[in-house]
Amino acid sequence: MNNFKYKNPTKILFGKGQIENLTEEIPTNAKILMLYGGGSIKKNGVYDQVKKTLQNFEVIEFGGIPANPEYETLLRALQLIKSENITFMLAVGGGSVIDGTKFLSAAALYKGDTPWDLLTQKTPTLEGLPFGTVLTLPATGSEMNSGAVITRAETKEKLAMGGPGLFPVFSILDPQVIASIPERQLANGIADAFTHVLEQYMTYPIGASLQDRMAESVLQTLIEVAPIIIKNPKDYTAASNFMWSCTMALNGLLPLGVPTDWAVHAIGHELTALYGIDHARTLAVIAPSHYRYNFDGKKEKLAQYAERVWNITEGTLEEKANLGIEKTESFFHELGIKTKLSDYTKEFDGSAKVISNRFTDRGWLGLGEHKALSPSDVAKIVEMAY
Repeated sequence: MNNFKYKNPTKILFGKGQIENLTEEIPTNAKILMLYGGGSIKKNGVYDQVKKTLQNFEVIEFGGIPANPEYETLLRALQLIKSENITFMLAVGGGSVIDGTKFLSAAALYKGDTPWDLLTQKTPTLEGLPFGTVLTLPATGSEMNSGAVITRAETKEKLAMGGPGLFPVFSILDPQVIASIPERQLANGIADAFTHVLEQYMTYPIGASLQDRMAESVLQTLIEVAPIIIKNPKDYTAASNFMWSCTMALNGLLPLGVPTDWAVHAIGHELTALYGIDHARTLAVIAPSHYRYNFDGKKEKLAQYAERVWNITEGTLEEKANLGIEKTESFFHELGIKTKLSDYTKEFDGSAKVISNRFTDRGWLGLGEHKALSPSDVAKIVEMAY
């Protein structure tokens, strides 16, 4: 097992009725900017709950953060933060709203002229404007980590940022909110969390037995609850396990002491930026091809995954590893998620070259757990996903 350091300062308030405890977590004299997305929180009752709880605070609202938090939209919120002297932010939404709030947390204290540099220069944010979250869509784990991904429409870019200054102060997780989430978004959330785990697990053996089994337990739980959640999102037991699995998938515990990959995400982000495909669905498009292309380096973990997660006990190591990939692809299909790029756009031809060139231009010359995937390798993986 590799050396590691770990600190996660985010306080979690999990369960029914936790929104009522919101005021206990925010400084009494705070001037709050409440951020949310397209308005679903006004239909499912979460907006009213939050507003009632914050009735003794000065609250300014900023809505309309899109599914892929867009830079130009966030700049308008940044102007509001500065003009209104906001001292605390509350993200009420899913990963996109929370990611956008993290960008604003960093940008509010940024001394440079162009906040986009926070993403292009990849300098970790050490201090940000404090914020909390009320999670309404389990998927990204952004409620308990310090990473964010932001989209810039004018350049068709989607880039990541992060740093120890971008952990939420607290996050409220009430599984009851799942009841009103559309089936497509539920499927996306399951696939997103599932792939987060794979990125931290599907590498090579390093003797980290506990980390492997923790990752496998999250995968098994997602597989177990997926059909229940899709059929009946009001099932509180399944909703609880789903929500906590999504958080555990990316709160920093699973990668401790082990190699991680993240090439699937790097490529998937480009497909979202270029074509507007749902983030989770780009992961489902790229992951099977990625594992097939890098089969020799990943086959031991693929076989272990097939055995422990999918109960495949017969066959050679290579046969089990291949079945592990097939099972993964079938799982996505069972969620109603297609796994070929041509299922989402007719403009796919040439995308492999575009993405490869982008990675070359950025200096992203070695992706994956071995930092060995070149831009030309990336092009081949994308072509396999056509």
